[in-house]
Amino acid sequence: MSLRVLVTDGMDAGAMEQLRRDGFEVVEQFYEPDQLGTALRDFDVVIIRSATKIKEPQIDAAKDSRLKLIIRAGVGVDNIAVKYAEANGIQVKNTPRASSNAVAELALALLFSCARNISIAGHTMRENKWEKKAYSKGFELSGKTMGVIGYGRIGRMVGEKAQALGMKVLSVVHRNRPEGCECETMHFVSMDELLSQSDVIVLCAPSGDQPLVDADSIAKMKDGVVIVNVSRGANVDEAALLDALNTGKVRAAGLDVWMSEKDPNWALAQHPAVSCTPHIGAGTKEAQKRIGAELVDIVESFGK
Repeated sequence: MSLRVLVTDGMDAGAMEQLRRDGFEVVEQFYEPDQLGTALRDFDVVIIRSATKIKEPQIDAAKDSRLKLIIRAGVGVDNIAVKYAEANGIQVKNTPRASSNAVAELALALLFSCARNISIAGHTMRENKWEKKAYSKGFELSGKTMGVIGYGRIGRMVGEKAQALGMKVLSVVHRNRPEGCECETMHFVSMDELLSQSDVIVLCAPSGDQPLVDADSIAKMKDGVVIVNVSRGANVDEAALLDALNTGKVRAAGLDVWMSEKDPNWALAQHPAVSCTPHIGAGTKEAQKRIGAELVDIVESFGK
């Protein structure tokens, strides 16, 4: 009997075809949360992205069935109850390397937009307004200090690209200090030092119990700081950020991730000092091909 693979949120067409050539039965279908658990019982492997959530109720409905592997096509696995799945004999894998460059490039794109008012200036031009004077007060990135919170694969790529632009980079080490990073233009410091010294703060860390950016941390930042979040929506207290944008404490924000997706904080998204995207960090052709290739490797190894 061939292994059955469920793809709920789409994947690279070439990778899907490769799985079929390998002899796997691949079904592409999205299920609502109350139907997903039961549906999973008929599959050996499920591949999800960010839209599908596999939490305790879905695992309860699927445990003691043929389901043995959940794969997150991306980096974060916070939409999966990982420990609960593993405790019930279901492996959880992800594809941490494939999308790193795409996310890092989007972080820089959002930062450029914030620095030069690209989002709001373009919006007003589509309303037939020529507001050159209003939006000719940007700033250059060269010579500025970027604080990167979360210096893993993505954070390190963001830091390297920032240094190439002439920026100084700061980050915080909580556990193991990455080797080969520190130099004249990159240093590890305390969180308070990062918050107080950075002109730009980029979030690349997994989410925890508390937001990384809240009213208290914003109060420690420079006046006119720019905040970019390409990590997880839970890392930012959106109400606190909106307040800080309204007072001018935060000059601008670049946001790709949200506390609630599909129905985000619209007041924040529509703020003139916010450049935003609907969670498209991994959304490049190149990244999707790399993710697809990594998914194929994981499923093939599992099938052996």
